Amino acid sequence: MHLAVFGGTFDPPHNGHLALALFARELLKIDRIIVSVSNNPLKQRRGTADEHRKRMASLLSSEINLTGWSSEVSLWELEKRTPSYTVDLLHYIHALYPHDRLTLLLGEDSFREFNSWKAYEQLYSLAEICVFGRASSMGEPSPASREGTEGMRFIDFAYPLSSTAIRELAASGQSIAPYVPSSIARYIAEHNLYRP
Repeated sequence: MHLAVFGGTFDPPHNGHLALALFARELLKIDRIIVSVSNNPLKQRRGTADEHRKRMASLLSSEINLTGWSSEVSLWELEKRTPSYTVDLLHYIHALYPHDRLTLLLGEDSFREFNSWKAYEQLYSLAEICVFGRASSMGEPSPASREGTEGMRFIDFAYPLSSTAIRELAASGQSIAPYVPSSIARYIAEHNLYRP
């Protein structure tokens, strides 16, 4: 089985996350995606509590499953209650599914921080790495940033949407309905998330 790991803070999950997952499924012939809610030490400031992020990630997974695909949410990173690192997550996933092929899905923002991750060199032996980003801004890595990218696959994926921008829209009282799946928009409204 071909598994994909898609990690993030998901604060909130948005249509870009959904589109990336569905695009990856078709392009990479993935059988199941594991949505992992992170406790990222590089992103200590978050808009909402872990419980809400867990619920919204579950809604994202449900949206993926509505398309006929298999998706599940992993809460392992959050339940550790300590900063989580991708290398530890991949070791954990390997222990659960020792015979499955594993691909790590990265957005462009994550790729830009990749060389600062804990034991990032080990990730190449734990999973195939696919980076989704805008060709115009990612393109060919510069000579200074090219080191260590030989094992990565770069895929053009122009979907300029961020959780930060969505939080700012919600905080200012503007509609976020065009940018998030409807189930997540309802959840945010019901729980009055991101409002000052």
